[in-house]
Amino acid sequence: MPFPTLNTYLAHLSDPDRPASSVWLDSAGRAQGKYFNCTITSAFQPIRALGSSRIVAYEGLARSASAGDAGLSLWKLLDHAASDDESIELDRLCRMLHAINFFRQDEAGQSDLYLNVHDRLLSAVSSNHGHAFKRILDALDLPLGRIVLQLPTTTPQQGWLLNYVADNYRRNGFRLALNAASLAQALAMVSEQRPHAIKLDARYLSGGVSLEPLVDAAQAAGVRLIFKRVETAPAVAAAADIHGLPLYAQGYFLDQPQAGLVSDAALAA
Repeated sequence: MPFPTLNTYLAHLSDPDRPASSVWLDSAGRAQGKYFNCTITSAFQPIRALGSSRIVAYEGLARSASAGDAGLSLWKLLDHAASDDESIELDRLCRMLHAINFFRQDEAGQSDLYLNVHDRLLSAVSSNHGHAFKRILDALDLPLGRIVLQLPTTTPQQGWLLNYVADNYRRNGFRLALNAASLAQALAMVSEQRPHAIKLDARYLSGGVSLEPLVDAAQAAGVRLIFKRVETAPAVAAAADIHGLPLYAQGYFLDQPQAGLVSDAALAA
């Protein structure tokens, strides 16, 4: 493992004589945590460069703990959290678990890790978004430069809030990925926020609208375009036909989320 401080922390978590805490390791070495009566762990879905099998990043997803990789999605728990403080606590716990479970695996290589920020946190955190998570990464000596924080879709009326939160995260050293609800919003984000990446629904690959203005603007600004929810072969083929910019895709047609990262042997296959 290339992260000795993390290795020391994992050894501490596996010590049977240590005091009880909110984070522990299961029999497979995966970090788990507890939110109310639910045990949470991580699954990872690759983000692939279209036209090749190359994995450039993984998105960390909160799952209920299970013997295999069949845990249920728990992100909606934040929608029902009793208070803003509890939603903040759960969000930070998930990001910590994902970082631990990602970087403990040798297969992480030089891939980036995309981590979601729930929409409740945009307004729930009063100031200095990202500072608490940066402290966790620094304490474990994990590379903040390989973390991309993925902000939720916002309405035009929330533009000021998005700018405020994005500025805070950048001040703490994070790169950002933004979810766009439309092509027009994506185009505005390229010029106004200039994130590391913009994620768009794969339905925009089905035709009827031109992606050329967005592709050209993203290429000029150095912004990655990632098509999410890629569920069919035609969607992959349509994205591969768009020239002029390296495009990226993520979805169940390409990969099922799982606890383990893709090995070199599996990638070659």
